[in-house]
Amino acid sequence: MDLNYQTSGEGSPVILLHGLFGSLENLNGIRRALETCHTVISVDLPDHGDSPHSSHFSYANYAGKIHELMNTLALDKAAVLGHSMGGKVAMTLALRYPDRVSKLVIADIAPVKYPDRHGSIIEALKSVKLSGLENRTDADKQLARQISEKGIRQFLLKSLQKTDKGWAWKFNLPLLESDYPEITDWADSDKHYDGPVLFIKGERSDYLQAGHKPVIGRLFPNSRGAIIEGAGHWLHAEKPARFNEIVLDFLNQE
Repeated sequence: MDLNYQTSGEGSPVILLHGLFGSLENLNGIRRALETCHTVISVDLPDHGDSPHSSHFSYANYAGKIHELMNTLALDKAAVLGHSMGGKVAMTLALRYPDRVSKLVIADIAPVKYPDRHGSIIEALKSVKLSGLENRTDADKQLARQISEKGIRQFLLKSLQKTDKGWAWKFNLPLLESDYPEITDWADSDKHYDGPVLFIKGERSDYLQAGHKPVIGRLFPNSRGAIIEGAGHWLHAEKPARFNEIVLDFLNQE
């Protein structure tokens, strides 16, 4: 399985990993900020964007695909930034291949098991009648019956594409539904990653909590945190200037 990716910029490498139902485009803001001084590798994770679909969701498998991509690109080491699900992939990569990760930036996610937060979104996506779809506006109207937040609908509709066979979701919806318990889960590890790690929390988000500090400290002993005021879970999109500033400052420190 060859992942879809884009490279830009010049300098020490940074790999960007998006969240659930997303694609590499979601992190274009931080990509543009980083490529002035870094080589940026933006990746569509398996089952998302233009990357191939798989038959089983696994953070170990996803991290393994990033490791393979690093080998393909002859990257001895790279900093890795991941948001939400992509953050769990990044953490898994660092724990399994610690010598390949120079620094880690984790945006609003912890190495813990989470409750179901996307069941209603999955049901809304399934309710869209793709076979009779005229355009994205039609799909938006159907999603709006169950998802009132326009921003969430716009985010999801970025992955709706017109193909020779009609409209289709880019992400692997059947697999993401069937394996959703694996996405929310976290397999605890006795390994640890000793490199520099930055956890960035959105002030209004409850994904990162004070109660997560012990497990974070055990797995990532050289970690610290930052909070972006006024931001929720989509902190990189809600407060892009502050997010970019924090990430650049961390990555550019010796």
